[in-house]
Amino acid sequence: MHERRIPEWVRHSPAPSVRDFGIIAGLEAVVRGILISVFPLVMYRALGSAENVSLAYFLIGVLSLVAGLMVPFLIRFVPRRWSYTVGALLFVIGAVLAVRGTPEAVVAALACNAVAAVVCFICFNAYVLDYIERVDLGRCETSRMFYSAMGWTAGPMAGVLLMELWAPAPFVISGAAAVIMLAVFWMLRMGNGKMITRARGPARNPLAFLPRFFAQPRLVSGYLFAMIRSCGWWVYVVYLPIFSIESGMGDKVGGILLSITNGMLFLAPLILRWVQRRSLRSAVRTGFAGAGFCFAAAGFLSGWPPLAAIVLMLGSFWLIVLDICAGLPFLMAVKPSERTEMSAIYSSYRDVSGIMTPGAAWLVLMVAPVAGIFVAGGTALFGAFAIAARLHPRLGRPRIPLEPGSLADA
Repeated sequence: MHERRIPEWVRHSPAPSVRDFGIIAGLEAVVRGILISVFPLVMYRALGSAENVSLAYFLIGVLSLVAGLMVPFLIRFVPRRWSYTVGALLFVIGAVLAVRGTPEAVVAALACNAVAAVVCFICFNAYVLDYIERVDLGRCETSRMFYSAMGWTAGPMAGVLLMELWAPAPFVISGAAAVIMLAVFWMLRMGNGKMITRARGPARNPLAFLPRFFAQPRLVSGYLFAMIRSCGWWVYVVYLPIFSIESGMGDKVGGILLSITNGMLFLAPLILRWVQRRSLRSAVRTGFAGAGFCFAAAGFLSGWPPLAAIVLMLGSFWLIVLDICAGLPFLMAVKPSERTEMSAIYSSYRDVSGIMTPGAAWLVLMVAPVAGIFVAGGTALFGAFAIAARLHPRLGRPRIPLEPGSLADA
């Protein structure tokens, strides 16, 4: 009897590669990159002051944090592939709401985008830990940044320019890119990830893993690195455009400078080589020291707005360095059996920074101008520089193989 031939890729889909994850990350960069410089301007116009913008971001950060911590609980009832789908569709819903243009709709759109980002981030990280070997995590992170470079580079400037031509344009493009990202995700057929072992009981609430998290100093320090780095990006992305408007430089400067900054993502492979030539502790400390100095200097140079903006942009280069290396201590310390839960806890750094940054900014604005936020951000970055001194000196370096009998000879 003739056996029907079925292509192998239909019966058993190949495991997603580093390149596949890079493509998904690149599409998400288009979804979010074109709006990253638009939302602060739209929020500022809708709410009328930096204080109100900070309060709105603070409340949305709380919502996003709660949503992120509940994703593992959601996965108990909704498979991971459908959870990712829900996250991608929230990007589309946010774009539709933003097109309406009312203050309420704009705030709701930002909330949808924030929740979508954290849901997709958790699922994406869990898939990476399932399909990418531990030794390839650094290469995967670099690939993710390289594929994301175009979206994060052209997006911010394109967003503010398109908004002047037709206000809904950035949101329409973002929603369309989210649909394409979702289609590519389903084409890769990642499923629900790998099963490490058969479950012996119901999944635990992610909050139940907090004691395990706090009991591991490497996880705590890795989380702090990611959170403080994210605070630096919040300061740069949200408050640089507001500083540009209030100092008379215009509403396009923030988007243009952010595009220039993100253009440095194309240097990610070179930055990775620089990181690999030294210990992870040295790379992380250098990144935080450089970013902290530039942010603090920008605050003190606020009397010369163009110079302050340039110095702040230089500080963002060091944030890109930290994007490559500052997340590795956490990823290297996660146990396979705790991937989903620890990914949920780790992903909350975005929401915690989204709460702390506007909250601290609101307090700073009570006693200082917007430039005071830059100084506060620099202080936090210097704090991370001090914490990084506790990393192991050889963390991130390849292990030295022992010669046969070397221990006996010793």
